[in-house]
Amino acid sequence: MHRVALTYTLAGEHTPRDTHQSDLHHPLMALLKAVHETGSISAAARRLELSYRHVWGELKRWEGELAHPLVTWIKGQPATLAPFGEKLLWAERRAQARLAPQIEALRSELEQAFAIAFDDAAGVIPLYASHDDALPRLRDLARAEHQLHLDIQFTGSVDALAALNEGRCLMAGFHALIDAAPRSPTAKVYRPMLQPGRHKLISFARRTQGLMVATGNPLSITSLSELGRAGVRFVNRRLGTGTRVVLEELLHTQRLVSADIEGYELTEPSHQAVAEAVASGRADAAFGIETAALAKGLAFIPLAQESYFLVTLQASLAHPQVATLLALLRSAAWQQALDAIPGYAAHRSGEVLSLRKVLPWWNYRKPKR
Repeated sequence: MHRVALTYTLAGEHTPRDTHQSDLHHPLMALLKAVHETGSISAAARRLELSYRHVWGELKRWEGELAHPLVTWIKGQPATLAPFGEKLLWAERRAQARLAPQIEALRSELEQAFAIAFDDAAGVIPLYASHDDALPRLRDLARAEHQLHLDIQFTGSVDALAALNEGRCLMAGFHALIDAAPRSPTAKVYRPMLQPGRHKLISFARRTQGLMVATGNPLSITSLSELGRAGVRFVNRRLGTGTRVVLEELLHTQRLVSADIEGYELTEPSHQAVAEAVASGRADAAFGIETAALAKGLAFIPLAQESYFLVTLQASLAHPQVATLLALLRSAAWQQALDAIPGYAAHRSGEVLSLRKVLPWWNYRKPKR
């Protein structure tokens, strides 16, 4: 097995992020991707702003290092990746998709550490949250406008609430279908973890969840019931994730049996990872958010609108950093940014809500006739 060593760069606050470079990258993968997309070593060199000689030399050096051919090139014909080069690029892309939440959490943790080291006035909110594409944007805006650092640790919704209850964070993020019944799968998971009077919900966003399928939807999948068709391969999210709870709620409501779905117990750690599984052909369908599907060029079938909440303890509402964050969530700038994300909508963002009023499984009173 080949050894992998990780490094990171430390740049000034105003240094622009390289849009051609991911948070976890390797120069060989950049070379292979450029050759694959341009069909030319010289064009790949221009895209990477490197010399032809350097790119050619690096490809040959890596072929010797790895003892496998990487590029097939015949004079007068387009350059293509050799089978091993294709496989190597696929493996890196798959690993990046699977590890995206962990990479984002690692970067956030490093940035928080250096923020504390360099700026005594910087505020920090430790936040455990179910993975969400809007939260990193909120983190960037909070840092830019208020020197407020959201120390985001991405995890499942259940683990996020557990971290809050155990005192490991100041806020948690989870999402759910709020119209679930008192004895629904959703209520069974979240009711023991939230207590009226102790926990306070903060409205963050409405999100659309649905099915991700291959471009053009070649299997004509339009509903959850069709996941039970013979030959349809599904890939799921892990137990403890909010998306898994939403899916089980929908299956319960529609009286569908998970055992009938091929691949239901095969799991990936994030929305990006299940989207990559569909994009690569390892699965025919997955359940997740629209932005992850669009990022991989997949078709998306919307099935449910859920609410994403931030949660804190009642005593923490008076925390000055929490007050700053609530004001930012209520700002027009943030709500416009949220509305611009596919599948998202600003809904009472920044409002402190009552558990009993918002989550119906806390209200057992029969409606008046």
